[in-house]
Amino acid sequence: MTIRKVVLIQPGRDGRVLGRATSEPYTLMRLASLVPSDIPVEIWDEDLMRLPVETLGPDDMVGISAKTLMVDRAKQIAGRIRERGAAVVMGGTHTTLVPDEVAAWAQVIAVGEGYRTWPQIIRDFDRGSLQPRYVDEAWAPLDSGIAVLQDRVLRQVDEHRNYWTPYLEITRGCPRSCTFCTAIRVSGQKMRLRPVDEVVEEIQRRRLKRFFLTDDNFGLNFRLFPEYMEQLLRALAKLPLQGWTCQAEQMVADYPDLLALARAAHLEKFFIGFESINPGNRRELGGKARGDVTRSRQVIEAVHRHGIGVVGLFVFGFDSDTPESFGALWDFVRTSELDGVSVTILTPYPGTVQRQELLAAGRILPHDTWEKYNTNHVTYIPAQMTVAQLQEGYDWLCRKLYGAPAILRRGLRAWRRAPDRAGKRMFSSFSTDVGYRWETGHRND
Repeated sequence: MTIRKVVLIQPGRDGRVLGRATSEPYTLMRLASLVPSDIPVEIWDEDLMRLPVETLGPDDMVGISAKTLMVDRAKQIAGRIRERGAAVVMGGTHTTLVPDEVAAWAQVIAVGEGYRTWPQIIRDFDRGSLQPRYVDEAWAPLDSGIAVLQDRVLRQVDEHRNYWTPYLEITRGCPRSCTFCTAIRVSGQKMRLRPVDEVVEEIQRRRLKRFFLTDDNFGLNFRLFPEYMEQLLRALAKLPLQGWTCQAEQMVADYPDLLALARAAHLEKFFIGFESINPGNRRELGGKARGDVTRSRQVIEAVHRHGIGVVGLFVFGFDSDTPESFGALWDFVRTSELDGVSVTILTPYPGTVQRQELLAAGRILPHDTWEKYNTNHVTYIPAQMTVAQLQEGYDWLCRKLYGAPAILRRGLRAWRRAPDRAGKRMFSSFSTDVGYRWETGHRND
């Protein structure tokens, strides 16, 4: 058999927002770059296009990657494609978390990262010996030039025209043990680092001026690999970047020298996982946070002293949370200096300790699909409030946090802290909050 082409699909959810999509298919870009250069490869993003499934046939191989909330849509797409006779490989986080569930309906599944197995899948399809399951959970090191983005892939994706914010990955993995997080299962607990010169080369070749790091916990490298971080930040400082953002935890505030380097390297803001201001939830936070309001305020102040913004990430519905928790967080955000805020409902994703415990206690709400697993809906029975109280409290808090007065207030605070960069900081604050306001709108779906 000779492969006619390889197609990689990202199922759609939100379509275009003001002409562009919000979620770049960065993982698919890397997989597409592993396809041999003599085989045509295409990336289909359903948020940007109608999927031309009718053009596929028996000589085509299709890979679909989906998170949990999109796996039902992926299943529909896979069914349509198989009717055309093309081979379909299901991958992504949900397949890795619950492979047996996906294997029950998928023709082929790819578990794990795929850097080793994806080239093997292509070879097996070409030989007519495709296997039903491929597993790659060895967590390949990132220091050997894995899946460097091909120019043909970059030309096809045309990220500067089609997407609001380009994605970039520098490190992968997280050694924390938060009970509600899927990162350990999907990316492993060992932190892996890309070579600095490779990162710089990718930024330059992609002509990136702004980007969002997809790293699960980039800030933890301040503690684990300070020498690497110093080398990386000094290299980024030499580039003509307009700004970039990343995910972190509170301990970044304890490294003033690296914070100074980060600001010189054009870091615009940290998305910090405070997770909760309720100290009773400490066990679930895996050492990442303590629910200490005083400490949280100190972190915000320390990061701001270096000219870097802070977006606070919070989760509701842990067993120590009560109906009063919503008002407590509103009071904290209202009186804090946060530049932006994200609030989500605890979601018991498959493969997590949280889900195992809730299942054992009979607290998972029955469901036939996964579409409500989007952090905006209640999918389990809380410990100290009813399902309705958790949903209504969350809805109330979203209205307060993402109302025009609150968004304007946070934007003005950002302006006052950095009058020399007032326009840039205000736009950054507004755009983040408006994005979260738009995202939480899915709670009404």
